[in-house]
Amino acid sequence: MSGDDADLARAAAALHGAEQNGPVSRRLPSCSPACDADTMRSSSSTSAADATTTAGSSATRSACDGHILRNMPEYEDGEKGLGASAQADQWDARYSEPDGAMWSGRPNGRLLVDVASLTPDRALDVGCGEGADAIWLARSGWTVTAIDISEVAIGRAREAAELVGAAVEWVCGDALQIAFPTGSFALVSMQYPALPKASGAAVRVLLDAVQPGGLLLTVYHDLDDEHREHMKSRGVDPKDYVDADDLAQMLAEEFTVELHAVEARIDPPPDNPHVADVVLRARRR
Repeated sequence: MSGDDADLARAAAALHGAEQNGPVSRRLPSCSPACDADTMRSSSSTSAADATTTAGSSATRSACDGHILRNMPEYEDGEKGLGASAQADQWDARYSEPDGAMWSGRPNGRLLVDVASLTPDRALDVGCGEGADAIWLARSGWTVTAIDISEVAIGRAREAAELVGAAVEWVCGDALQIAFPTGSFALVSMQYPALPKASGAAVRVLLDAVQPGGLLLTVYHDLDDEHREHMKSRGVDPKDYVDADDLAQMLAEEFTVELHAVEARIDPPPDNPHVADVVLRARRR
């Protein structure tokens, strides 16, 4: 473990009581908090200051300079607003279940490998959870906006960042309800997302946040038929969500796909059934 990783692990341990084993990147679909914790996650999010201003939201700076929490407003449309509120409530409840952190406090291995050679710039972490990826990016020199729909997760992420002195803009909101500024980020990272197919237009807005020459890094679990059926039995059908193939089709005209393949999961946690990932890495033209 590098010095930075060790610091992050100690910060997670100090904050949540005990260090977890292995880098955990398990994510749930927001429509079913009861679904397996290592399947998918749709902690949808929003972008940086420009998007925040456009949406008319408020920002609160914490006592630690560089740590900003932005609370994003819901749609004026009542039905959509209630949907976002319900998702937030479900995720807050999910994050409140464990005694301490839900995830390991270590960044995802695929992110470390694919981003290590890039020149730091502005990055967007969609569905940041408790913030391990965003903190690693910030400590690696990136200017980071990290977004999650759960206030509980964002609160833990802010505390973990303050413990290691990482400056991150933390945003609590739903990415699919925000008009992201076009070309705002050199890196957009989505680790194990669950983006509803019904929100295809909003997903395209999210993709527009990648600047020309910028990188989109999206990682999905490689689900076998047995796990798909198990998810369906719990009320979540993977076919309802944008997968790597669907996303690749959305990228066809404006991105060059550098990698779209099943890859061995990098440093998976012990006893985790997901040992392979579907990686989609693309660069905006």
